[in-house]
Amino acid sequence: MKEIFDQLSADCSRLTTKLYSTSFSYGIYFLGKELRQPIHAIYGFVRLADEIVDSFHHYNKKFLLEKFKEDTFEAIKLGISLNPILNSFQKVVNKYRIDQELIVLFLRSMEMDLSIQKYTSELYNEYILGSAEVVGLMCLRVFTHGNDADYEQLKPYAMKLGAVFQKVNFLRDVKADHQILSRNYFPNVNLALFCDRQKKEIEAEIEAEFDIALAGIKLLPTASRNGVYLSYIYYKKLFTKIKRLSAEKIMTERIRISNTHKIGLMFDSIIRNKLNVI
Repeated sequence: MKEIFDQLSADCSRLTTKLYSTSFSYGIYFLGKELRQPIHAIYGFVRLADEIVDSFHHYNKKFLLEKFKEDTFEAIKLGISLNPILNSFQKVVNKYRIDQELIVLFLRSMEMDLSIQKYTSELYNEYILGSAEVVGLMCLRVFTHGNDADYEQLKPYAMKLGAVFQKVNFLRDVKADHQILSRNYFPNVNLALFCDRQKKEIEAEIEAEFDIALAGIKLLPTASRNGVYLSYIYYKKLFTKIKRLSAEKIMTERIRISNTHKIGLMFDSIIRNKLNVI
């Protein structure tokens, strides 16, 4: 029975989210029940592609990513894949009419990670569009249940939220990106000479985008607002912690929010939502 395999596929996506990100796992839990599996499926797909380019160092990453790309579009076309993560993802793409161009852009950004080590402003914006903004749009298709009018209204905000999450990730992971993966996403920044002035300039841009993203969260349907807001709160707290540290400090350690702190933020988020004061 394919229903059993589909359930296995959904469980694989959920487990992938849980193993790789407690922040998103908590956020997804606070989505409406009908939204959780589709968002797990999107996260599982994104995570698997990201893992190919970031972690599989002793394998042919280019070949693996190309195979993953081929398998993805074949799964969408056939409506099935023997890869449980892709089987789960194709079901969401087909059900919610997710534009395949979003997937093309995402995979293009993953390809960029295999060859580009220093980014110009143009490449930086292209990478963020594909790696983060389109992921926000995939999720928005689910949140709006495929309603085109609602999707178009919220589209700029979803893109901004994806972008701000990615830029915070860049700051959080700057040490590993520079020292282990030899990447530098920030244009016109020499990470070997990274200073507080440059860090503050990046943070000012992120701060403004957080405000825009929050305005969009307030417009989301109730079923998705709580979970998205919780993820927003996690990233805002992480960003606040990063801002308090020097450029030298974030080049020597990876900044994170403890699970205990996340649970406290979760309860605060619940109260704010109930009081409608987000």
